[in-house]
Amino acid sequence: MRNLRGLMLSRAAWKVVPVALGTGLLVAACSSGGTSGAATTPAATSSPASAAASAAPTATSALCQDVAALRASVDKLKHVTIGRGTADELKADVADVQTKLSAVKTQAHGQAQAQISAMEDSIAKLQSAVKTLTSNFSASAVSGTVSAVRGVAASASSLLGALSKQCPSATASPST
Repeated sequence: MRNLRGLMLSRAAWKVVPVALGTGLLVAACSSGGTSGAATTPAATSSPASAAASAAPTATSALCQDVAALRASVDKLKHVTIGRGTADELKADVADVQTKLSAVKTQAHGQAQAQISAMEDSIAKLQSAVKTLTSNFSASAVSGTVSAVRGVAASASSLLGALSKQCPSATASPST
């Protein structure tokens, strides 16, 4: 009878161990910054690719923060009413998008380079359109500026789509 009781206790203990282990791993995976034994163990026993993956969450979270900031900046730019007297607001919004793109470019470490370059080109076209709007306000200048804003939104959508694997919350919505 004594051996049976010990066997039953060990079976009950084995039900608790996976739950405790899973909870510990979840806490380690969700903790911010620092390293824990759970985070370093796979890198120590795995390939260098695993080591890079265990270091990636910090870089990815910085990238994702910059991606979110870029997305918000592009959304703000898209909602500017283009008309007389809005050139200064447009210039400020374009400069903000450019700054946010620069931060994403730095954090991306060469990823999505084609999309980043395309967005830089679309920003340059928008800056040119805003200059034309400022110097010669006309229906065609407004139309050109609206078109250039849409170009920035489309290139941002492409960039966000390219970075969506690293940052799942980066959706391709800015292109409306």
